[in-house]
Amino acid sequence: MPDKPSEWDGRIPEPDRALLEPGHGTPPGLLPRIAADGRMPRKVYARPALPSDGRPRIALVLAGFGGAEADSRTAIALPGPVTLAVSAYGRNQDALLAAARAAGHELLASVQMEPERFPLDDAGRLSLLTGASLEANQAMLETVMSRIQGYVGLTGASDGLRGERFAGQGGGLPQVLADAARRGLLYLDPRPPGPGVAPMPAGTYGAVVDVVIDAGDPPARAEIEGRLVALERLARERGTAIGLVGRLRPVTLERIAAWAQDAEARGFVLVPVSAVSGERVETN
Repeated sequence: MPDKPSEWDGRIPEPDRALLEPGHGTPPGLLPRIAADGRMPRKVYARPALPSDGRPRIALVLAGFGGAEADSRTAIALPGPVTLAVSAYGRNQDALLAAARAAGHELLASVQMEPERFPLDDAGRLSLLTGASLEANQAMLETVMSRIQGYVGLTGASDGLRGERFAGQGGGLPQVLADAARRGLLYLDPRPPGPGVAPMPAGTYGAVVDVVIDAGDPPARAEIEGRLVALERLARERGTAIGLVGRLRPVTLERIAAWAQDAEARGFVLVPVSAVSGERVETN
C-alpha cells in the first residue's frame, strides 16, 4: 500500500498469501499473520486517509456487512472511508468483499461475543462464551477469523450485538486482544466508554466506539439523526470521533448516506477506522 494517498489506486489490496497462515480447524482455514518482512494486516489492508487540515475527523463503522446482499450493496455505495465489519454468518461473500475492496472500503472481521442479555439475546453458534474454556474460545476465535481474509482488524460488533458480557469478564477480551496484537491486527471495541469498560491494555492497537448510531430496535429516523449530531459534537470537541452502525437496515443506510454526502460541507473529514486507531496505554 502506498504511503501517500496521491499514489493510491483507490482499491484495497486483495488478500496477500504472505500475510496468511494455516489455522488448526478441520478443515484448516487461513488466519492473518505478520509477514516475514514485518508487514502487518492492519497497515497493508488499510485505506490511506487524507490529511484533515485541522478539521475534525469522523470514522464510521457499519457492522453486519455480508449478510443481506441488497443492504450490503447499499453499504458499498457509501463513501470509501466508511469501514465495513463483515458478519461471520454471511454466505457466498466473495463477490461482496471484492466489490467493497474495489470501492476502497477497509474491512473488519466481526467476532461474536456473549451479549449482556444472553441467552435472551444470542449471538449464534460462532460465539465466544463466558462459560467456555480458553481453549474452546480460542478455537472459535480462529474459526471466525478464518472465514474471510484481507482485513485490518477485529471488532466485537456483530449483527446488532456488542458482546458486553464476554468483554466484561476477566479473561475473555484480553485473549482476543492478545491474539489480534500477535497477528498485526487492530481491535475496535464496540462498547462506548462508561462503567465496566476498562481501558485497553498497554501495547494494544485499536480504538473504542464513541457513539452507537442505531441503538434503538428498530432505530427511528429521529434517533439516528440525533446520534449523528452527537457524533459531530464529539468530533468538534476532541478532534476525532468514531460512530458505529450495529446492523445494516434500509432506514439507517438511507440516513447515513444523506449525512455523509454533506459531512465535508459541514467541516468534517471522513476517515477509515484505521486512521483513528493507535496504541493504547493504560493510565492510572
